[in-house]
Amino acid sequence: MANVFLRQEENPVETPQYIGVIGAGTCTAGTYSVARDLGFEIGKRGWTLVCGGLKGVMEGAARGCLEAGGMTLGILPGLDKRSANPYITVPIPTGLGDGRNLLVVRSSDILVAVAGGYGTLSEMALALKAEKPVIGLKTWKEIPGVHYADDYLEAIQLITTLLPLKDERPTSNVHVSEDSDIQH
Repeated sequence: MANVFLRQEENPVETPQYIGVIGAGTCTAGTYSVARDLGFEIGKRGWTLVCGGLKGVMEGAARGCLEAGGMTLGILPGLDKRSANPYITVPIPTGLGDGRNLLVVRSSDILVAVAGGYGTLSEMALALKAEKPVIGLKTWKEIPGVHYADDYLEAIQLITTLLPLKDERPTSNVHVSEDSDIQH
């Protein structure tokens, strides 16, 4: 029986862009609205929204994305999928508590911080350390390396500008061959 391996350059599946939206689990109605508008624009562009999956900013962004026909990924702090807000398409229970912040960051190609507290600040720091682009919208000020936007449309423009090109993102080293074993 021949072994089949997939070469990256022959991969027919298009990999979507993952946009992380980070922010507090509780927020004002105004902040929720900004997050929802941002999420709508993300979904409208066919990008996948990644968030912590709970209430507040995360719910607003996921709601907007889903309303635009987008996909939402909620990386949850607990083990119960049912803890996700109702706008999460794919809930991922982790049991990691605040440690799940690293998974939100690592899963995202770029992150937008909307308002938020210390949890959001930790995600911003992790993203900067991982050399991921970070956009700040009504959030912590004067952090070196963060690109600040005055409104959700400016944040979308920054995403478009800063989003890594698809051929610049890490790829698999698995190759296709009918005559050999898997090579990494």
